[in-house]
Amino acid sequence: MTFGEKLSRLRKENNYTQEQLADILAVSRQSVSKWESDLAYPETEKLIRLAKLFDCSTDYLLKEDCDNKNGYARKPEGNSLETISVNAKGLLASLMRERKSEKMIFGMPLYHIGKNARGFFALGCKARGFFSLGLMSRGIFSMGLLSLGVVSIGLLSLGLLSAGILSAGIVAAGSIALGLLSAGAISIGVISFGALSIGEFSVGAYAIGEYAAVGDTARAMIAVGDSEANGSVHSFLGELTKTDISLIKDWLDANVPSYLSWAKEIFKFYIS
Repeated sequence: MTFGEKLSRLRKENNYTQEQLADILAVSRQSVSKWESDLAYPETEKLIRLAKLFDCSTDYLLKEDCDNKNGYARKPEGNSLETISVNAKGLLASLMRERKSEKMIFGMPLYHIGKNARGFFALGCKARGFFSLGLMSRGIFSMGLLSLGVVSIGLLSLGLLSAGILSAGIVAAGSIALGLLSAGAISIGVISFGALSIGEFSVGAYAIGEYAAVGDTARAMIAVGDSEANGSVHSFLGELTKTDISLIKDWLDANVPSYLSWAKEIFKFYIS
């Protein structure tokens, strides 16, 4: 393949128009057109930038008999770790190669793929958009190692609805969860469910609550435990009777402040 044929193919594979490629290289569209028609060749500096942009060698671009982007002969395929590593790096480089839609929606490209991606659909090391996926991700629907969004999923996740290893939000779920309504191995919230559960109202293997707690071991003003119940007002061991439930509900109605009424009603429904 000639230089022009290779350039045209690489440009199309990476979803660039001639105008977009010209803008990146700070040349005219006519220059790109001449290069692809083999009527002219780019300057050395432009050639190096093209090789870097398309993740290939200058030898590959210039030598018609070179069909390997890395500029050297292909090695026999095998199952070695080295081959797997090279293939993985190539796949990652391909995924992170800059791609951006020309169609706009809400002032953003319909999709953007790149190291720093911003689009309605965004994928990158740093991603920001309506739907975003990246190492560091921010969006309405967000997923990443570090994730921030209305609905957020990640290793470290923060959002209105949040899930992750370490998760914080209005509603949070994770190994360690913090939220108004939280669930996790270690859970801290107004209403908390977890192996170790801490909150105003707590349910778990080891439950610590301010007003009420239910668990194998429970500690609160109202404590309901299977093995141990330590309640400063009332303690209940084992299964609750209808009389016990009625007593707990009456006490909660009389003592829980109004701003926690929503949590109180959820807890009352849980024990019913």
